[in-house]
Amino acid sequence: MADLARIRLLAMDVDGTMTDGGVYFHDDGTEAKRFHIHDGLGIVLAAFVGLRIAWLTGRSSPLVKRRADELGIEHLYQGVRDKSATLVGLTTRLGLTPDSVAYIGDDFNDLPALRIAAVAIAPANAIPEVKTIAHLVTPRAGGQGAVRDAIEAILRARGDYAFALEAYLLSLSNANGKSSP
Repeated sequence: MADLARIRLLAMDVDGTMTDGGVYFHDDGTEAKRFHIHDGLGIVLAAFVGLRIAWLTGRSSPLVKRRADELGIEHLYQGVRDKSATLVGLTTRLGLTPDSVAYIGDDFNDLPALRIAAVAIAPANAIPEVKTIAHLVTPRAGGQGAVRDAIEAILRARGDYAFALEAYLLSLSNANGKSSP
């Protein structure tokens, strides 16, 4: 098993990983995507212990930007054709070493990034080619909590899970009516 304890950056695809992969088009031309609250809360937990999160997606969508803003995603890359090049560039800009990077993706366009990440993660419903190279396959599917599964595995390996949970619970008592993820 890859060394999850060394991970400092979790980069991920969006469609099929953060969402169920469906894009819903309405008659008025707008679209909708479904994000799972468990994944959002996992990202919030990660922030409490300094696990950086990046989204790399081939599509561009105002919905993705909105969700990223809600979750405090600092590294959002939309319309990305070469996710591996983007991942390498981000890793360098953040001053991280390659062995501190994990990537979660579900389809062919994620394979190059999965191959260069120290830890390759696949949602339970990823295509077979992705699952074959994954160091970790999450129990849940994309858009159903797979990102949360990945984050919890990393935080537990790092010994940060209990602290992240306690920090989150403390933040609730200090929230004064603010909404949750």
